[in-house]
Amino acid sequence: MEGWNLSIRTTLLPKDTNYHGTIFGGVILSLIDIAGAIEARRYCDQRVVTVSMNEVVFKEPVFVGDLISFYTRIIKIGRTSITVDVFVIATREAQSRKRLPVTEATVTYVAIDENRDPSPIVVRQNEDDPPALALESEKN
Repeated sequence: MEGWNLSIRTTLLPKDTNYHGTIFGGVILSLIDIAGAIEARRYCDQRVVTVSMNEVVFKEPVFVGDLISFYTRIIKIGRTSITVDVFVIATREAQSRKRLPVTEATVTYVAIDENRDPSPIVVRQNEDDPPALALESEKN
């Protein structure tokens, strides 16, 4: 997926299911939160905390044994916040390798200091950073 980073890839177990026999949405939400935070930390070395899950759409169920991949991308860097899109794909049955989009989310994180107060984002500058992101963060 061009422009997206793979943040997490895992399979889930029977302990993660609901009474319908599918993976509980809360398990997916937890992994979305972790994947988004991993993406935010790619661009700054500060501690970030979740401030909001702006939108979450469950498109398809996830089953035990599915290989689920969490792809992420930064969509906005503000003064103290970073907003991340998370796209979840399930790969079913090892033989068919059928890939289905199962969940989409937008999550906002706030950088905090040692006192847990909001802290201005300092974008890490290295050869892997897209220049447009560095410029966007300077505008806000």
